[in-house]
This record gives sequence, C-alpha cells and structure tokens, in this order.
Amino acid sequence: MKSPLRLGLAGLGTVGASLARLIETKSETLTNRVGRPIELAGVSARDRSRDRGFDTSQLAWFDDPVALARDGDIDVFVELIGGETGPALDAVKAALGRGLPVVTANKALLAHHGVALATLAARSETEILFEAAVAGGIPIIKTMREALSGNDVTRVYGILNGTCNYMLTRMEDEGIAFDDCLKDAQRLGYAEADPTFDIGGFDAAHKLAILTSLAFGCEIDLDSVFIEGISSVTNEDIEAAAELGYRIKLLAVAQLTETGIEQRVHPTMIPAHSALAQVDGVTNAVAVDSDLLGSILLAGPGAGGDATASAVLSDIMDVAGGVLPPTLGLPPAKLVPYRRARMRAHEGGYYIRLSVYDRVGAFASIARRMAENEISLESIVQRRREHAADATTAPVILVTHETTEAAVRKALELVSKDGHLKNEPKMIRIEALD
Repeated sequence: MKSPLRLGLAGLGTVGASLARLIETKSETLTNRVGRPIELAGVSARDRSRDRGFDTSQLAWFDDPVALARDGDIDVFVELIGGETGPALDAVKAALGRGLPVVTANKALLAHHGVALATLAARSETEILFEAAVAGGIPIIKTMREALSGNDVTRVYGILNGTCNYMLTRMEDEGIAFDDCLKDAQRLGYAEADPTFDIGGFDAAHKLAILTSLAFGCEIDLDSVFIEGISSVTNEDIEAAAELGYRIKLLAVAQLTETGIEQRVHPTMIPAHSALAQVDGVTNAVAVDSDLLGSILLAGPGAGGDATASAVLSDIMDVAGGVLPPTLGLPPAKLVPYRRARMRAHEGGYYIRLSVYDRVGAFASIARRMAENEISLESIVQRRREHAADATTAPVILVTHETTEAAVRKALELVSKDGHLKNEPKMIRIEALD
C-alpha cells in the first residue's frame, strides 16, 4: 500500500472539526477507495483548549498557520480559516510556494486572488482544489471543471446563498416581515450578527465570480458583478409575485452576451412552476446551460459542517488519487481577460412597484413615459388601498414585456421627475428561465 497522505489542517471551526471527525471515523473506507491512508499530521487554530469533538493531543499543533504550511511532515495543506487576506492568504502562498497542493473552502480568497494563486500553483507544479468554496456540498466545481469540460457553457445561474433563500421562503410561507425574519435567522444560526455579507448579496457574488471563470475560461473579475441584496424586498412584493405566478429568489447569473459577459446578483421573479422556484430554505441550487447537455440543475445543502466537510474531503481524496486538474479549469496563461457586457443591456421583463399620488393624469403620465422609452406593458394593476402608505397614494404594479434595464431606469427617472411618485420606485427583474 502507498504511504499515508498527511494533511495539515488550518482552521478547526465547524467545518474543520467535521472534517477531522470524518477522517477519523471513515478511515478504512477512505483508504480502500484511494489506495492509501489519509491522516491528519498537524493542525492550526487559535484556541488549543476548546473541545472540538476529536482528540488533538497526538497531533502537531501550530499557533501560526504559515508555520504549518511550511512543515515538512505534511503532503497537503487544507485551509479552512476563511478571509480574503491575513493568515489564510499568507499560509496558502507558503504552501503553494513549496509545491504543496492546497484544498480550501475559502470563496473570498479565490474571488479576490484566484488568478494570482492559480499562477503561483502552476509555477510550483501543483494546484488548488476548492469544491467546498461554492454551494457547500453540491459538486458544482467538479461538474464544471471536469464533467462539462467538453461543453461550451452559455449561462450559469442559481441560488447561492442559503441565508437569503431561507428568509425569502419564510417571508412567503408565513408572511413574516423582513426585519423579524432576519432576527429569527440570526437566532437559528443561519445569519451572522452582521448579516451584510449575506443579505447584501456579496457572498453570492464571490461564488458567482468563481463560477464565471470556470464557465467561460476567463479571469476572475469580482468587481464586474452587479450586486443587489434582498433588504428592499417587502411582503407586498412577495404577495404580488405570487399573484402573477412567480416566486422571488436571490438569483446569481452569469451569461454570455453579444457585448461580453454579464454577471449579476439580485432579487428575481422566477416562474413558480420552475424547478429552481421549488428550492426552499437554506438549500442551494446551480443550473448550467451548455451546447451539448442543454440545461442541468444541481441542488443540495449549501452550508453546514458535514455537507461542506464532505466537499473538502472529496478534494483531499482527489489529491490522494493523483487527480489535480488546473485550478480554474485551464492553465492560468490560457485564461482570457474578462470582457464585461455593456452596462444595463440585460433584456427581460420587469416588475415595477410605484407609490403614485392619487390624482388626475398620474397614470397617463406614467404610461406615456414608458411608451417614450419603447417599453410595452403587459399589465398595470392598482393594489388594494391597505398597501398604500397613506390615503393620498395608490400602490401600482407594472409588469413589462421584454425590454432593457437601461430603458426601464430611464423611464422611471422621468416619472420621478414628473412628481407623481411619493417614494423611489422599486424594480425587480423577471427571468423566464427557458
């Protein structure tokens, strides 16, 4: 039998501790599957005294993860610290610099430094594996990097943040207001004390930027992702979506267009009958459109100790078996520069919610501004009066036929200048998903 694969594990939080327990409890199964034992040789964490559910006394302990990455007794460096800079980045660079394969679940690190780190890895004749960095336990990275390698991908999209999906699901099912739902999510551990990274759409954007590189063979460009979170979504929007035959999800979309690549994260109305609309709670889902397979959808747990550790373990087993595909699907030198699609060129339908002053000529003015910008309206609905902020306004819902975002924003700017609106208009994109 081959010699053991000795791991250096940096980070013993929920995922790191789950990984250590899996390696211990599944030792015989893992050895049989890859033909060599997989062993923990050293660990690094901030607190030695904390009980993590497994015995650390026989392991080499490193207070500094960089020192662990430089330790000559490890064959693979596993980074589960998190964060785009600091110890995580320094330790990964140290491991790659000496030619060690790196396994990580760190989406922020890859979204910000993925190309540079892939270049360092290639220079050292090794690679980075990161199945757990996107969509938790769903094997989307292997699917895109390996199983779909012969396909030309045209679009990748999905629900990439469990916190937002949980909140939108509960708001719809139980009529809970956004702020109350967020407090519940924090109490249950689905949202952080500072939830901005999740509800602001930034977590999903990091994941999308990585998927975009794999899908289109381009450099990662996080700065080109349009990001809009869910904090402006109201119960009224969710109720209106249901009446129109849609559900609201925080959707992450990357697609090829005539002018370049479009990357966007935003609340989206999707048909209630679609497969993606059935994904509820903390579950994630990713769909890929390609020339040979058409559309495929993968769904499953997007977070959690065992689910994420499962993805990390699958990468470790690939290393043990000698499977080291290029970090981003292609050698770094073969990645093309990211070409950003023309701003606001996205075409589709739009849901628009207006708080209109209830006076003669207001509706006619709104319709005129839409027509001036060549926007065809599928429906105009005045909502029940109880949805209005006061007796002087009327809640109005517009649904457009396919148009461009630039046209919608221009029309709404003119409507606002006309003085017919009490509040800023609210716009949500509609995706047909066909």
